[in-house]
Amino acid sequence: MNTKIKILALGIFTLLSNISCGQKANNQKDSKKMNQEKVNLDGAEVITFGAGCFWCVEAVFQQLDGVLKVESGYSGGTVKNPSYREVCTGQTGHAEVCQITYDPKKISFEELLEVFWKTHDPTTLNRQGADSGTQYRSAIFYHNEEQKKQAEEWKAKLNAERVFPNPIVTEITAFTNFYPAEDYHKDYYLLNGHEPYCQIVIKPKLDKFHKAFKEKLKKEYAN
Repeated sequence: MNTKIKILALGIFTLLSNISCGQKANNQKDSKKMNQEKVNLDGAEVITFGAGCFWCVEAVFQQLDGVLKVESGYSGGTVKNPSYREVCTGQTGHAEVCQITYDPKKISFEELLEVFWKTHDPTTLNRQGADSGTQYRSAIFYHNEEQKKQAEEWKAKLNAERVFPNPIVTEITAFTNFYPAEDYHKDYYLLNGHEPYCQIVIKPKLDKFHKAFKEKLKKEYAN
């Protein structure tokens, strides 16, 4: 690789690394919404994950077969009904999260954990790429003791086997609250896939996700 190409590659890398969820363009309040048919939630279970910008997390988990509902919001803080602007200050204690409702007969909690670990960096404290702050922390807010047990076992095993070059810093804590995000955050990638953040940050992540979990995708995303 010659010097000019190296410089160009470095420039592109720097550009991409500087694009953050905090640098959000004006969101399009489109009347379109994800086609969410009414589903039977009998027997469904819930888990709440924080893995950086909730736009990314939502886009990934919406495509998993067995996931019935994904809702972006805020968890783990002390302020009631916080706004996005308040959460972005890092002063409310909340993390950007996705609350995931799933059918355990179609997808297990262990499978959800596998996707969680593999679709973000759980070793960077309060940071995912260019998104930094406690609101972007890696977190599992468990809803029952079995979820806690499996999450802690996975974390210990991954650390013991040195799957990641650095220790996992994911917070594993009991679920206490969830406040839905503002409407313009909902189905963000589905409605705004052409936006720079979606194209440069979310789409490459989805491409890798598709390759790694092709057999776990809903039919409409499998091809």
